[in-house]
Amino acid sequence: MTEPALTVGIIANPASGRDVRRLTANAGVYSSTEKASVVQRLLGAFGATGIQHVLLAPDMTGIAAAVLKASQGRNARESHWPRLTFLDMPLRQTVEDTRLAARMMAEQGVALIAVLGGDGTHKAVAAEVGDIPLLTLSTGTNNAFPELRESTSAGLAGGLCASGRIPSGVGLRRNKRLLVREHARGICEWALVDVAVSSQPFIGARAICRAEDLAEVFVTFAEPHAIGLSALCGLWCPVSRQSPLGAWVRLNPNADDAVLVPGLLQGCAVSACGSMQPGVAYSPSLLNGTLALDGEREIEFSANDHPTVTLDPYGPISIDVEAVLAYAALHRLLAIGREHPQHPANLPC
Repeated sequence: MTEPALTVGIIANPASGRDVRRLTANAGVYSSTEKASVVQRLLGAFGATGIQHVLLAPDMTGIAAAVLKASQGRNARESHWPRLTFLDMPLRQTVEDTRLAARMMAEQGVALIAVLGGDGTHKAVAAEVGDIPLLTLSTGTNNAFPELRESTSAGLAGGLCASGRIPSGVGLRRNKRLLVREHARGICEWALVDVAVSSQPFIGARAICRAEDLAEVFVTFAEPHAIGLSALCGLWCPVSRQSPLGAWVRLNPNADDAVLVPGLLQGCAVSACGSMQPGVAYSPSLLNGTLALDGEREIEFSANDHPTVTLDPYGPISIDVEAVLAYAALHRLLAIGREHPQHPANLPC
């Protein structure tokens, strides 16, 4: 009886990196051509590490079409790309496309899913796939959760993990998340990086673009070198991804101490800050306003509501690319013998 092909999934969000922050904060833009190139580099790395089959989500912007065309070329043959299957699914050009693709990949038993997008894309995928590991690639605007890295290196790490050559304790990282609940209204949502409390009473344009609209920020982790709302904590009371704690900062225009909002370079006055303990429900300081999850306002609340934010240590699993490649170097996992098609002696002149 033949073993099933080792299969991974790739989801490239065609809309990531194209929101209003391109205009308000000069954020970068990832074109469909660039995303197709990232996918192609992933496929080369997956092929080199023994991945036999890749499921790819379709799109209407040309990413999948460019990859399909490249898969029929000489470079794909020489690099031994895995066999490609494009998911047969309807396209609505909304976040539901990402969610449906993630569910279909999970149902087909993929060993991991490579995600191209920002915090919102990764949250949408993670919500559908349970403990299937995510290979995170930053191609969005608000990129705190997916770290910026070269896709060939990421693909090698993902392929080594998926093929079982890396101990799970080395290669896999359990991430924190923030649970947002309002019991009376039956709301239970979550964020991977931050929950911001805004004084704006309505959702409107979802992205928060003005420092004066911020009252409070809760974070799972906060790195000083990051961008986005979590960087407020990162520049004031940093907390690492590995720490069991989270953090919060409270803002007040009359406070004496201030910190910059990176990207927009606006000053924010900090009136208080502290750590978040896992499992403890924290209430916003405002009686009414909106809650932004991973940079996008999603929940309105009033004085009659009682929303809470809780740090949960049981978020999605991701691949620790640096740890995997360090282990691979130590154990020579990427060394190849003369029989390997990529050995220099076997390459065409």
